[in-house]
Amino acid sequence: MRIALLSYRSKPHCGGQGVYVRHLSRELVALGHDVEVFSGQPYPELDPGVRLTKLPSLDLYREPDPFRTPKPGEIRDPIDVLEVATMYTAGFPEPLTFSLRAARVLRKRLLDFDVVHDNQTLGYGLLAIARTGIPLVTTIHHPITFDRRVDLAAARGWKKVTTRRWYGFLAMQGRVARRMSQVLTVSRSSARDIATDFGVDPDRIEVIPLGVEPEVFSLPEQPRVPGRIVAMASADTPMKGVATLLEAFAKLRTERDVELLLITRPKPGGRTERLIDRLAIKDSVRFVSGLSDTDLAQVVGSAEVACVPSLYEGFSLPTVEAMACGTPLVVSRAGAIPEVVGEDGLCADLVTPGDVGELSHALAALLDDPGRRHRMGAAGRRRALDTFSWRAVAEATAAAYARAVEAGGRREGTDADADR
Repeated sequence: MRIALLSYRSKPHCGGQGVYVRHLSRELVALGHDVEVFSGQPYPELDPGVRLTKLPSLDLYREPDPFRTPKPGEIRDPIDVLEVATMYTAGFPEPLTFSLRAARVLRKRLLDFDVVHDNQTLGYGLLAIARTGIPLVTTIHHPITFDRRVDLAAARGWKKVTTRRWYGFLAMQGRVARRMSQVLTVSRSSARDIATDFGVDPDRIEVIPLGVEPEVFSLPEQPRVPGRIVAMASADTPMKGVATLLEAFAKLRTERDVELLLITRPKPGGRTERLIDRLAIKDSVRFVSGLSDTDLAQVVGSAEVACVPSLYEGFSLPTVEAMACGTPLVVSRAGAIPEVVGEDGLCADLVTPGDVGELSHALAALLDDPGRRHRMGAAGRRRALDTFSWRAVAEATAAAYARAVEAGGRREGTDADADR
């Protein structure tokens, strides 16, 4: 099967979208399919046999100069004008503008592909692609409506206005999602939220959990660092629960010799750095970022305990990766995390999201019990190997493609659905 896989941004090693694109495309090729990835910046890291077609945006949010002003010579066409104008008015343009660029390119290459697979873009350009009659499947990892609610709750004054504007693209994503005949998602929790927040018919949603590479994320060869706690956060936002973890860690720090290793890149002078200074724990907290999968696995495997304090997760790849490394976990009872670790407590201790005292107590209890850490790590490794496989993800996704092709790209949505 010839597959066009669309992803408006595909940052390697950080955030679920880039990881999903890389591993899914590799396994689809291993199954004998032909895969071409279409992506805007940041571009994905892909394996041999997977082709990449770059659909460059103006890259307005690149480091170290986010929200930059492009030079006049960079503006190439009306889509670029729309992109920069949306940024200037505090909106986030990439899902819309990438979808328009993808529609423009695919319109000339329809005979090259059997199916188009969109990775959470949900821009209006997808409707133009669907109108050509080519079979179209979309993955929604989770509706970003939860992120909006958390960020709005944390915003004050004028920041609340600009935050609401930033998330303005969600109205478009909901309209487009309701017109998609075949929606894939990564957990039962996400499926419920997609149906509730985007109004997608539950009968159109199929759950395909994500995977892990057990050969890379494996048991550590070196002894774990005593007192080390590791946490991965793909973004410096309230939803990731880093503030809760820092406050819990500060309590632990007064009682024992512990170290917190955060796999993230905080915003300079942002809320995380300010909180670390206020809690006076700067000497015990370290940040690392930009790691390869091998380096990431070594870091996760070096810790005595891993923590996922998020207020919500559509799936939580960091949780599965820690389990595969045999690292015992303390996680929030939020979103899909209980689905990933299981509710029986064998692979992780589950705590109330945002509860500093409960998180601090759970971390302390696990740090003080090496036998339980060993048992929990072994159970997590078994669950990761038995339940989460990128090959299984690719097989189930290819089956979804086959159903889309068999249906001839028929869209089950209606205009009435789109306006709901």
